[in-house]
Amino acid sequence: MTVKPLAEKAIAAVREGRIRLHPKTWENTYYDWMNNIRDWCISRQIWWGHQIPAWTCADCGMLIVADDDPTSCPACGSATLQREHDVLDTWFSSALWPFSTLGWPDTTKELSLFYPTSVLITSFDILFFWVARMIMMGIHFMDDIPFRDVYLHALVRDKHGQKMSKSKGNVMDPLVVMDQYGTDAFRFTLTAFAAQGREIRISEERIEGYRHFINKIWNASRFALMHLDEQAVDASQPDAGPLSLPDRWILSRASRTVRQVTAALDQYNFNEAASAIYQFVWHEFCDWYLEWVKPALYGTDESAKASTRKVLLATLDTILKLLHPIAPFVTEEIWHALPGERTSLMTGPFPEPMPHFESSETEAAAACLMGIVGGIRNIRSELQVHPSAEVSVILVATDPARRNLLESHRASITTLVRIKELAIEASGTCPKGAASFISEDVQIFVPLHGLVDLDKELQKLAKEAAKTTEVLARAEAKLGNEKFLSQAPAEVVAKEREKCDGLRDTIATIEATMARLRELAAS
Repeated sequence: MTVKPLAEKAIAAVREGRIRLHPKTWENTYYDWMNNIRDWCISRQIWWGHQIPAWTCADCGMLIVADDDPTSCPACGSATLQREHDVLDTWFSSALWPFSTLGWPDTTKELSLFYPTSVLITSFDILFFWVARMIMMGIHFMDDIPFRDVYLHALVRDKHGQKMSKSKGNVMDPLVVMDQYGTDAFRFTLTAFAAQGREIRISEERIEGYRHFINKIWNASRFALMHLDEQAVDASQPDAGPLSLPDRWILSRASRTVRQVTAALDQYNFNEAASAIYQFVWHEFCDWYLEWVKPALYGTDESAKASTRKVLLATLDTILKLLHPIAPFVTEEIWHALPGERTSLMTGPFPEPMPHFESSETEAAAACLMGIVGGIRNIRSELQVHPSAEVSVILVATDPARRNLLESHRASITTLVRIKELAIEASGTCPKGAASFISEDVQIFVPLHGLVDLDKELQKLAKEAAKTTEVLARAEAKLGNEKFLSQAPAEVVAKEREKCDGLRDTIATIEATMARLRELAAS
């Protein structure tokens, strides 16, 4: 095996780590191509492209290669010169891109500033056709690598994993999708599914789901703006003094999320960065923090209100900065609506962690309270207690420190789950006719007398289970029909199987709820 000189240097650049491929698994493919390199015809017979600087004299047949267009043959003086019809191969022209676009062969300011570049992002299917050839050309002409990192993303396929094709009719026009769902939602969808080494399966349902996420951010920001004023502007460093548990918790979580997102981006794990942002924004900031601090924001304690406003602005500031690389449009719009003098968000620094706010103790205390509130909410939801109904709750915690925590946040627990009477005890057993739940070391009892008609609910659930079972039987019969399986398109069969799985899950949930109601009725 003979390795050509251009390929030899390009192989060494990757093997020595001067150029890193992400994911690393593509290195073997790269080496396979380069170790079996073949001579390359750099011309193509197509009608457009970079013209080859070669002319042939019609009279004496001399081949002339020159930087400037010749006017006559240097051998015989004839002015009858014919330009080469072929053009440079597309991939040859593309191979020169890292430096030819910066003014090369002249030594320009741009060339010295931007060569080599830092990161190349492209699809894995042109690893050899483009990436490898840029490396060879860059090392040969510039005596240096063209870039330090190469992120090879997967191909975007339809939701069934099929390659998009006009003939199949499964092509998604990006302009149409962006017009329908928003550019930020489309960008976030692609980022969220950009796991290294995996294909991206995209569907309108997924894009619509992330449109809800973008709307969530917009609505949360509108709520925040109702409470923010110029007094909260200096919020880059909220007071490290006495802060409420929700304020201390969200600052701790924000700092840890900054670390998580930064680490993911540094490793080109874009899907992990998107997931961390999504989790923090939706499930922590929106679902918990905003609900948790409403009493402070609407209350009469001006000191607590001012402190929470600063934390609210600081957290929203961090969220917008974290999200901006993925969803630049909505974040820029919200950024300029915030109080204070502001330049473009894209020119600002990426957020830094705030280690002085990170506290495992704070997060554990908040997790305890959220677990209790979540447990009570689950009981209400599963047993279909009317949303407006106020419930009585008994919390049993044997640990004195735990009881002190619950007592100090009695008002928050009561407000978040509409409790009319809350008892916090050191010991106790489940009262008759009460639903129960355990969150960490706290027992939760919710007496249901007067809230749920157990017999009526059991009858309603039995009817629902019977109806769902009938629908499942029809769907399973269809899947048992060989004619349907052989003639129906694969995506239709897959959808029917997915439907059956969903119906089985529904039946299982209904049966579990009925079993719980029977236990309550017997107690």
